[in-house]
Amino acid sequence: MSKVSNVITLLELLQSGRKYSIPELSNQLEVSERMIRVYKEDLEKAGIYIDTIMGPYGGYVLNQSIKLPVRKFKIEDAQLLNDYILKEQNLEKKEKLLNLQDKIKGVYTETTQEDNGIDLKDETAKKYNVLTRAIKEKRKVKIKYYSYNKGENERIIDPAEMFLFQDGWYCAAFCEMRQDIRHFELKRILEYELLDEKYE
Repeated sequence: MSKVSNVITLLELLQSGRKYSIPELSNQLEVSERMIRVYKEDLEKAGIYIDTIMGPYGGYVLNQSIKLPVRKFKIEDAQLLNDYILKEQNLEKKEKLLNLQDKIKGVYTETTQEDNGIDLKDETAKKYNVLTRAIKEKRKVKIKYYSYNKGENERIIDPAEMFLFQDGWYCAAFCEMRQDIRHFELKRILEYELLDEKYE
């Protein structure tokens, strides 16, 4: 990454309020510990002061509020990441990729739509729209779903309700495989198809 990008990343890390040691920051930014000190000096020249805690458990702490520009991803970036998720066979890596996808969700540059005051972005919006249409038309949906324990599996669901929980969208639906009501997190729906078949 460029020096400017590294400095912004350094600020983003420190804005969490936690103390970072110089070796930690060096590893995160993949630069030498000397460069971390250079970044700190450059920030202080710009009027952004980072406190230094001395000692074996010391490090850097940011005690002032800084407004940073939002670094936005393009839809093409999100689609590329989604392709990697679909191809990844290692469950641990797939889980990390899904978490990464969840972190960057909602920062695309393209315009988005709103529903009930909640901003829906890109793939999440598409899934939401398909599932709400299925609810209105009482149509079954075929999905490929990723779960922590079972990995990827295909299911036929009868969507009943959409709800937001802890910043994530879920669909409450009757799962034909489990013969019971299940809650499906939209970010874990890897593929989806609205079927012509209807449910009661």
